[in-house]
Amino acid sequence: MPLQPVALVAEPAALRAYHALEKMIVTLELPPAAITTEKALIENLQLGRTPVREAIQKLAWEGLIEIRPRAGLAIAPLKAQDWVQIVDARRGVETVLARCAARHAPPSALTQLQDAARAMHAAVVASDVSAFLEADKLLDEIIAEASDNIYAARVAAPLQTHSRRFWYRYHSESGLARSAAHHVALIRAIIDRDEIRAALEAEKLMVMLRELAEQTGRR
Repeated sequence: MPLQPVALVAEPAALRAYHALEKMIVTLELPPAAITTEKALIENLQLGRTPVREAIQKLAWEGLIEIRPRAGLAIAPLKAQDWVQIVDARRGVETVLARCAARHAPPSALTQLQDAARAMHAAVVASDVSAFLEADKLLDEIIAEASDNIYAARVAAPLQTHSRRFWYRYHSESGLARSAAHHVALIRAIIDRDEIRAALEAEKLMVMLRELAEQTGRR
């Protein structure tokens, strides 16, 4: 059975627009620093003006789009040195989410975590970066919902999106397997309801990401 996102399949139009634009930005289909227009995005997505406008506003708040009155929409640039700052901002909140998920996750979330781990493993075996990032996003959403901490989840979500965008641009083949191993260790800790180990595995994942970000910044 194919994996379903945490959100309902029948998403509101604004959420569909947001997810579609977010994916286009993360996978660089909308290139860094590119200029586009609301009209062009509406035509691309085949959705109405209101949902696309709402999605643009949310992406602007997250720092992925800059709204330039009378000059269009600018996709956020991608500066390698910024990745370190993004990972640093994520470190504390990711440990909070991991610890809370280990404490509060309902049985249904534990099953979803196992599904996410399998999807991530399959993406690594296939060397499919896009599938890996989809599994990573799914995992982030599951942990956020399982954590029962909407404040931490709201802080983490845009940082996770920015980080996936850098990952897509600068990933390596070896990095996929290494990242997957850290994610699986985190998943196991949450399933075991071990709050201390879950926080530690989240920290290890952030340390690994920071190492990759530092290497990228030195290129």
